[in-house]
Amino acid sequence: MTSFRTLTLTHFFLFIVLFSSVSHNVSSDSGSDRVSELLELQSRSKSGVIHLDDHSISRFLKSVKTPRPYSLLLFFDATQLHDKQELHLKDLQKEFGIVASSFITNNQDPSSPSHAKIFFCDIEFKESQNSFASFGVNALPHIRLIGPNHGLKDSDQMDQGDFSRLAESMAEFIESRTKLVVGPIHRPPMFSRNQIIFAVIAWLVWLPFIVKKVLSGKTLVHDPKLWLSGAVFVYFFSVSGAMHNIIRKMPMFLADRNDPNKLVFFYQGSGMQLGAEGFAVGFLYTIVGVLLALVTRGLVKVRNPTVQRLVMIIALFVSFWAVKKVVYLDNWKTGYGVHAFWPSSWQ
Repeated sequence: MTSFRTLTLTHFFLFIVLFSSVSHNVSSDSGSDRVSELLELQSRSKSGVIHLDDHSISRFLKSVKTPRPYSLLLFFDATQLHDKQELHLKDLQKEFGIVASSFITNNQDPSSPSHAKIFFCDIEFKESQNSFASFGVNALPHIRLIGPNHGLKDSDQMDQGDFSRLAESMAEFIESRTKLVVGPIHRPPMFSRNQIIFAVIAWLVWLPFIVKKVLSGKTLVHDPKLWLSGAVFVYFFSVSGAMHNIIRKMPMFLADRNDPNKLVFFYQGSGMQLGAEGFAVGFLYTIVGVLLALVTRGLVKVRNPTVQRLVMIIALFVSFWAVKKVVYLDNWKTGYGVHAFWPSSWQ
């Protein structure tokens, strides 16, 4: 009887050990299978960004017990909001793809410690409304990192202020949260190889004709009207804040929050300048500059004093009106008043 009990206990302990080993192998195989599946989906994507939906989110996140052998960086997208220029969703999605392709390129060696440790994914609102609700996403743009030990609610969200530096900010966010190395950002060249070859061939074909035109002095470079137009354009570009609009990617106008059918071209507040505001002020300044050039360079050659006086009066009147409009707009935007200073002896 004692030997039977001993044999039974031995079988029981062997069964426990075998069950634990099989369970560990199944769990390990489950994690490795999902990594292999993610790598397969990643290889099918041109940028390396994996498109997910509610079903795949459930498979790769909800159904996997922590810790997972990988992290996911999710980009939340909404196609119906792509026309909202102030959100910059298309630009951010493109930068997200650049970070993904750069990470894959820099860590494609399987011996790299960062290889297959993080996968870049995106989900679209219409396809993944349940996932948006699970993550509590109610505003875009939104990027969230789900680490190996993270659930849906305790995952890391990228701050809105970090989107200004685009791909570089996303790479810093990943490295600071995961301790993985993203590596240098590889941006695609401005021109493709075929475009460069075509441009070189076209240049070589036109080179003899260009040399002939230059030697004869019959090119656009020798045309004074071209230089005059270029000078006016550079002046307008300088005073209209166009470079600010390009760098900040400011929209020309915004939709009125109170009335979506109404457009706002002038935004009250010194912290923001719309493109239409800059162009309006630049147009007024350009008028003053052109009139000044006309009076100082062209009017002095007119022999008739009456014409000189008439043109001078018109130029002064228009310039005064343009400057007055600029000052009024500045007062309206900033709230600061600009007025003329009269000496006390004049009062």
